[in-house]
Amino acid sequence: MGVLVTGANGFLGRAAVQYLCEFTEHHVSCAVRSPLSAESLSSSNLPVHVVGEISAETDWRSALKGVHCVVHCAARVHVMKEALDAEDLFTRVNVEGTLQLAEQAATAGVKRFIFISTIKVNGESSTPHHPFTPEAKAMPEGAYAVSKYEAEQALRALSERTGMELVIIRPPLVYGPGVKANFLSMVRWLSKGIPLPLGAVNNKRSLVYVYNLVDLIKTCIDHPGAPGQVFLVSDDEDLSIHELLRRTGSALGKNVRLMKVPVVLLRASARLIGKDAQVSRLCDSLSADISKTKRLLEWAPPVSVDKGLSETVAELRETY
Repeated sequence: MGVLVTGANGFLGRAAVQYLCEFTEHHVSCAVRSPLSAESLSSSNLPVHVVGEISAETDWRSALKGVHCVVHCAARVHVMKEALDAEDLFTRVNVEGTLQLAEQAATAGVKRFIFISTIKVNGESSTPHHPFTPEAKAMPEGAYAVSKYEAEQALRALSERTGMELVIIRPPLVYGPGVKANFLSMVRWLSKGIPLPLGAVNNKRSLVYVYNLVDLIKTCIDHPGAPGQVFLVSDDEDLSIHELLRRTGSALGKNVRLMKVPVVLLRASARLIGKDAQVSRLCDSLSADISKTKRLLEWAPPVSVDKGLSETVAELRETY
């Protein structure tokens, strides 16, 4: 079976390509935006297609030849703070670009389309003891989450119209070797022994090790129960922020210094300096119920949280 992975040079896409090549017999090919991105994959000896910027005008036809399943990892996740047209930028790539790929995939005879969405389609926070489920009403906040939800809706309509099978996966925070952004910053803080005022935060947040996520993707490529479904995914162990910090510190071999600052004081301080959203992500719960994923696909995450953190930190030691 031919499998095309889009965004193959990105954090998730690269892991998916590596995993599928190692643990399946599928013929894997890669789609990237630029020649420079293609060069970064040259050592893989896999077919790499440069498709340019992703939009409603992108031509995917050459990349789709001989493909039976598309794993669509490519997406716009961030925009510069000063961008005035952030909503349009997200829509152009995540909605219009995704639909263009799916339309051409259906025309090319692709059987199955796996769309990597986000748990943020469910919302920014879940209530205590009530984790998000795939069936819960979507409540996306912000341009990124809205664009992913709109893409899901457009893909559902296309699937009904064309018969191409659709699988939607909504991951929470993804970590693993090669991770950057906030997770990398956290490791740097812990490695320097910087005291953090998060010892009193008793929330619950789901996260997923990147190779647990790509193992689920692998399962969804072939499983007869996957089409037409939305799957949530996690490491199947929710952590409070202080548990995450302590266990990451343990993987680093560092003593973590946590101050028990009341959450109400953290939130009040954040409002004063305009950091409400950042502090909310640290203090709020965001929990995913993956019981449907485990039951319907007979799947469980193969890597534990502690092993995932250990493998992540081993790679990150070289970057801080």
